Amino acid sequence: MISILSGLQEWLPKIADTLWSWGPSFLGGIPLLVILLLGTGILLTIFTGGVQFRKFGQAFKLLLAGAMGKDGSDKDKGDISPFQALMTSLSATVGNGNIAGVATAIAIGGPGAVFWMWLTALFGMATKYSEAVLGVKFRVTSDDGSMSGGPMYYCERGVGGKFGKALGVFFAAACIVACLIGTGNMFQSNSMAVSVVASLKSFDLISETTNTTLIQGIVGLVLAVLVGSVILGGVKRIAGVAEKLVPTMIGFYFLAAIFIILWNITAIPDAFVTIFHSAFTPKGALGGAVGIGIIQAIRSGVARGLLSNESGLGSAPIAHGAAKTKSPAQQGQVAMMGTFIDTLVVCTLTALCITVTGAYLRGPLFAEEVSIGGEMVQRLADGTVPLQSIDMTMYAFDQVIPSGNVLIMIASFLFGFSTLLGWCYYGEKCTEYLFGTSKIKTGYRILFIVFLFIGSLPSAEGIATVAKVGDIGNALMALPNLIALILLAKEVGRITREKFAS
Repeated sequence: MISILSGLQEWLPKIADTLWSWGPSFLGGIPLLVILLLGTGILLTIFTGGVQFRKFGQAFKLLLAGAMGKDGSDKDKGDISPFQALMTSLSATVGNGNIAGVATAIAIGGPGAVFWMWLTALFGMATKYSEAVLGVKFRVTSDDGSMSGGPMYYCERGVGGKFGKALGVFFAAACIVACLIGTGNMFQSNSMAVSVVASLKSFDLISETTNTTLIQGIVGLVLAVLVGSVILGGVKRIAGVAEKLVPTMIGFYFLAAIFIILWNITAIPDAFVTIFHSAFTPKGALGGAVGIGIIQAIRSGVARGLLSNESGLGSAPIAHGAAKTKSPAQQGQVAMMGTFIDTLVVCTLTALCITVTGAYLRGPLFAEEVSIGGEMVQRLADGTVPLQSIDMTMYAFDQVIPSGNVLIMIASFLFGFSTLLGWCYYGEKCTEYLFGTSKIKTGYRILFIVFLFIGSLPSAEGIATVAKVGDIGNALMALPNLIALILLAKEVGRITREKFAS
């Protein structure tokens, strides 16, 4: 068993890194998946006539109407309102990727990675629009009367034939892996448990030598009960909770982040200069001991951008496929606002907090290899360990707000909780698609809760392996979805022209 686990810890990162990092030399080594993601977004922007720019104002009005319950969708066919579909989608996308994922992108690719996250989001809005259009267009009614949509259905019914069916099955299988074992479940519960432990240590309630497994297990148990009480009620209960939770948690994080940014208001111009400059500068321009390159910044920004807003991943159209609407294009407009909110608002807040406070200067790019006890490790100039992931965001908040890491712990808990709800729904719909019956839902939900608890326990090394499983699952979800989007781009364009002909 130990040898199997050791083998997984060795090979899973290699597979994940290959999927996210391999690129043809004639394109400068830019990862193929990055090319596909950006390329698909650009293609769909062309076929939809730049719908994310032309119809942004109208989409914003639809968002407000939905929030006030005045979108007139009550009599349309579907399970949940268009706004609830967006909030369910956002519950899955606005997660710890917005806190830890942005910090990871900056730690690996420097502040320039933020620029590439923004670019990915701008084209990703057209991708998310198209996904929702197809999700509604090709959705079906399940045997329990609920609506089912998403890539598995527009692959099978839109692309068609054996190839379309194969794409649908491939997507559903990859989605289940990501939902149960990867970033949609175990990684979220672990991030939440670890943030609680970090906060307890900051208040000296536990020591650095304390065995934290029991504490993480208690957090996992509480999560299992809370999440289980929601997901066992099905999509309507998930949507109802998301409708209230998502705006609340985004508002909470928005106010905290804005306070930090305004506290450092004189540093804002330099922060933007740093982001844009390091997005296009050669290796070492930031003065780090290791230095970065443009390709590294692009790879980190686009990969983390996708994992944050999920445009092109194929997850969101599963939620939007359940919306009460008779207009695929209109639901597409609602859907594309999810990418805008997730990346161009929430992720930008995190990035600016890290940049204006100088927290990024304490990342691994500014560390050097030193020998400690015969082992080579990374250390900053002051001898401390470089910050990565959520620790970098916590450091940024602590520079302005006393015990600001507690705010991050609260945000991490809320964001992670909402993500668990959304991804459970995605997984159960994919399970239903593969096994052809809705009766399997309860069994899947129980399995999801079990994996959630297990995920709260692993060490940093163990959860790193889980994260790599998630990266693999996400990459394998994106591939069939992107192929289907490219093949159905003309259909999306036709629907868009008919809707906005006037």
